[in-house]
Amino acid sequence: MQDLLRRYGPGLTFMMGLLVAFWLLMLVIVPNITLFEQSFRPYLPVTEIGGPRDTYSLNNYLKVFDGKVEKSFLGHVFTIPVHVYTFSLTIFYSMLVTVICFLMAYPLAYYLAKIVNPKSLPTLLLLLFIPLWVSEVLRAFAWWIILAFKGPLNALLQGIGLIEDPIRWTNMGYAGVVIGLVYTYVLFMLFPVYNAIQSLDSNQIEAAEDLGAPWWKIHWRIVLPHAKPGIASGSVMVFMLSAGSLLVPSILGSTTSQWFTQTIDQWFKDALDWNTASAYAFLLLLVCTLFVTLAMWVFRVKLSDIAK
Repeated sequence: MQDLLRRYGPGLTFMMGLLVAFWLLMLVIVPNITLFEQSFRPYLPVTEIGGPRDTYSLNNYLKVFDGKVEKSFLGHVFTIPVHVYTFSLTIFYSMLVTVICFLMAYPLAYYLAKIVNPKSLPTLLLLLFIPLWVSEVLRAFAWWIILAFKGPLNALLQGIGLIEDPIRWTNMGYAGVVIGLVYTYVLFMLFPVYNAIQSLDSNQIEAAEDLGAPWWKIHWRIVLPHAKPGIASGSVMVFMLSAGSLLVPSILGSTTSQWFTQTIDQWFKDALDWNTASAYAFLLLLVCTLFVTLAMWVFRVKLSDIAK
């Protein structure tokens, strides 16, 4: 705060603080408090709102256990609530997207931070930023065209002889959703990891090389521990954004795939039941937060590491 006062003066600092407070209060805190309060109330006709039936309960949250679906796993058939099953798949594939984004982003981040010519770095970063100039909707539709039955991907694979018949990529369960989410959010993994690796003293890498350490041990013992805050920050962002994505699963999802946010959207728009939709939304937020907290505990990552 002292730096802001010294740099901008009391008047401009007060205005910036006021705008930030307004944004947090009116666009984040108040809407979420309203939805949280509505999530405990039943869905009633307008004439009955405020009446004797308008009471607080956990019924909206318990609806997640309604409806059963039979699934088989390792030869065993079991029943599971359909919405719990959808939520479980959303968490699993969000984890998969996070892992794939890390595997793609880490080598590129290391290359940009420690190998590339500094004169070429601004150009490469600009090229990486270009996809962010296009809206998420257009990027999802672009991948829908690429993955189409008669799309460029199948034409390329057939042209080089890898496949004989076209593949219906968007009908392969969650394959299209995972591809779209990885493309959409991989930069949210790349830049935190790049910033973390860039701060590593290159002399440590050179010393390890001089002592005869293999490349994998250099990354395992030096680079990865130093980049842990960036990896944690990128993983949290990619996982939460993937689990909360709606456009990509709606556009690239198949008839057999269902993202939990699509279920929430159906409660909002199709059923017009904002109370149950609010409960589902807070369940998603709560469980994802608990899952991230558990992962931070398992990998011994502190909140201060993510905030760096």
